[in-house]
Amino acid sequence: MSEADVIERSADKVAHENQKLHKRLCRQVGQAIGDFNMIEDGDKVMVCLSGGKDSYALLDILLTLRERAPIHFEIIAVNLDQKQPNFPADILPAYLTKLGVPFHIENQDTYSIVKRLIPEGKTTCSLCSRLRRGILYRVADELGCNKIALGHHRDDILETFFLNMFFGGKLKAMPAKLVSDDGKHMVIRPMAYVKEADSERYAEVKQFPIIPCDLCGSQENLQRKQIKNLMREWEKKYPGRVESIFSSLSTVVPSHLMDQELFGFKDIKADGVASPLGDIAFDEEPCSTPTMGTIPLQPM
Repeated sequence: MSEADVIERSADKVAHENQKLHKRLCRQVGQAIGDFNMIEDGDKVMVCLSGGKDSYALLDILLTLRERAPIHFEIIAVNLDQKQPNFPADILPAYLTKLGVPFHIENQDTYSIVKRLIPEGKTTCSLCSRLRRGILYRVADELGCNKIALGHHRDDILETFFLNMFFGGKLKAMPAKLVSDDGKHMVIRPMAYVKEADSERYAEVKQFPIIPCDLCGSQENLQRKQIKNLMREWEKKYPGRVESIFSSLSTVVPSHLMDQELFGFKDIKADGVASPLGDIAFDEEPCSTPTMGTIPLQPM
């Protein structure tokens, strides 16, 4: 086989893998939309575009699905220019204009507000997020959008789950669909089933003009970074563990937790009737005992 044949075969293999990736993302996003009834006929969806890999992927996949969907819905891309130093304000308008997607750039100097209120060296993410959320709700009103689509993926949801459990004492994650704080909009996360690794690779394949997220110079969220590293180590050493944890978020048994608001523990009585919510739930072993011994919860 000639060198040219080897190169051609390699290129064909890469193209095939890229096509599989695109199909997988379309399937996963479509499944999430269907499972949670995220988008309906006549919706006007505001896709929040930050310039990061995930929001680019979200917009790209939604545009593909819209062409195939049996319903009609509108898409408008919205970017909030927070006037961070060195922000390349021309990148997104140029990209969206070339793509032919309706878009709106909202200019709000939240950067100055955050820098004024947050002491030097402290993370700015929380206040920045709250300010950004309020602005986006207002913009959605002004644009007549009833759905606000965010680019959070599966790993974001799991990281939030562990952050709330480890540092907040709550079993709480990042929902795929919820009503906005002001009660006027539906916030959706169509990328809920997408792995971050797939989103990263898709961004490379599509060559999205990524805008780095560290423009404000704020410190990285160290707690989230810890969780991210922990999950990556788990997946590397014990493939399938992260997937199993994510699946558990959709398979909740309130009777076997301890939240008295979710389950009426005080009112249950032994009435002589067998119940699937009783001790029988423990008859099915959730997993076999590892042959290598106890699996550590933290990286070695």
